[in-house]
Formats: sequence, C-alpha cells, structure tokens
Amino acid sequence: MKKLFTFWRRKDQPHSPSSHLPVGGASTHHPTQPGYNLRDKDLKKLHKAASVGDLEKVKEYLQLKKHDVNIRDRKYRTPLHLACANGYSNIVSLLIEKKCKINVCDSEKRSPLTKAVQCANEDCATILLSHGADPNRADLDGNTALHYAVCGQSISLVEKLLEHKANLEDQNKDGYTPLLLAITENNAKMVEYLLKRGADVNASDKNQRTALMIAVNDEPTNLVSLLLQQEVDLSCQDIYGFTAEEYASFNGFTSSSQGERPGTDPPLTALSGNQHAWHLDLGPPTSRTVRK
Repeated sequence: MKKLFTFWRRKDQPHSPSSHLPVGGASTHHPTQPGYNLRDKDLKKLHKAASVGDLEKVKEYLQLKKHDVNIRDRKYRTPLHLACANGYSNIVSLLIEKKCKINVCDSEKRSPLTKAVQCANEDCATILLSHGADPNRADLDGNTALHYAVCGQSISLVEKLLEHKANLEDQNKDGYTPLLLAITENNAKMVEYLLKRGADVNASDKNQRTALMIAVNDEPTNLVSLLLQQEVDLSCQDIYGFTAEEYASFNGFTSSSQGERPGTDPPLTALSGNQHAWHLDLGPPTSRTVRK
C-alpha cells in the first residue's frame, strides 16, 4: 500500500530547523580554495618556470641536471603540482617524460591530480590519469579528486575519474560522499549522474544524515523528487533520532496522509522504488531562503 505525504509550509513557521540539527551544507572540510598562493621566496627556479608555463626554461633547467625533477618547495610542492594547478599540460607531459613522481603529495596531502581537478584543468588531469595517477588519494580533509570534481560541477571530469576506478563512496572527514556533496551544492544534474553511476542514495554523513535529509533541510526541491525515485530508506534516522519527514517538519512543512490541499495546484509527486510516495506542495510563495 502506498504511503502519501504532503508537505506545505505553514505561514507562522520559522524557516530554520531545530537548534539540535546541524545546518545542511555547513562543513569545515568542504572542498575549497583552488590554486596556490605562490610567493617567489618559496620557489626554486624550476618551480617558477613550471608555475608560469615557461616550457623552454623548464627544459633548460632539467638539461643542466642540477635541478631535480621532483624538487620540493617549502610547502612540499613539486614542479608537477604547480604545472597542474595552473593548467600547463605541455609542462605536465614534459615532467612525466622526465620520470617525475606522479602521486607525490604537498603539505596538504594533495597530489598533482587533486590540484588539476580542483583547478578544473581537465587536460592535465587526463594526462595524469593516463599515466597511472591515483584518483583515490585523499587530502588532509579526506577529500579525493572525485570530491573536487563534484564541487567543480564537471560531469566530464567525474566520468574520467570513475573510468579510472575512483571510489564513488569515499567519505571526507565530514562523512560526505561525492553524492552528498552534490546535494549540498544543489546540483541536480550532478546528483542525477552520480545516481545513474550507482551512488548509494542511503549513504550518510558523520551525523548520519542521508541525501534526502540534507536535500529537505532547507526546503523540498527537485532534488527531493529525484531522490525519491531511488530506493530511499525513509526510516533512516540521524544521530538525534530524526527522520527525513521530521526534517521537513522542522523546516515549516506540514505532513499529511491526504493527497493534496483543497484550493491548491496539484502537488509535485515522486514515486520511490520502495513504493512510498511524497507529494510536495510548497503552497503560496513565502520568504523562503535558498542556499547557495
């Protein structure tokens, strides 16, 4: 038997959730800060040439054999890190030809591949992957290249990483899988793609919040409809014992077993694989806040 839920916002209900509930999207380990903040005094000659894309200088320094292709600066970055962060694929190819280390990490445990993806330099990432770069190496915050690709909203980069065995269920230190990050970014296309590639719709973060809880935390959107087409487990509870239905209630949406409210437009209906249906009706426009 199908169970029906109808949600509409009560006019007298404040938007913010219970004070016991963490705010969706707020994360101290969310992938951020692309690129490097470079200072000349931190860089060797080879680093400087690689960071500005001076191919001839890079060749010259490597031919002198006084400059190690894997030389580190004060923050443990190699020339390959800097070339990847700045998108110089020709220098990336040269450094690999000179047998540089590909999976070496900087002081934040980020590999050249992570920097290439973080800075949306797909050509550099493609070269690295074709030469055996590890897509599952995590940085200090537990983010892998796939986390950064999802936050960068590049489906083509996500696809390439998955083709090279990136783990779709890796969690960062907040417990976010790539799917949960896509939910916090409110990126429906990315969410749909990850689900098609087999992402676990019931995966939860360190507070045991599922994708559905995070999606409904601010207000029901098309993400909720998308998630409900999957095999969602509506009985899941967060660390405080709240379900997704209660998240909706905390955010000013009443639940009812009725099909729809009289005098309103037909609600948005989505049927999940476990034969539960939620009818989402936002009702008249209110001062709803949309998260970035």
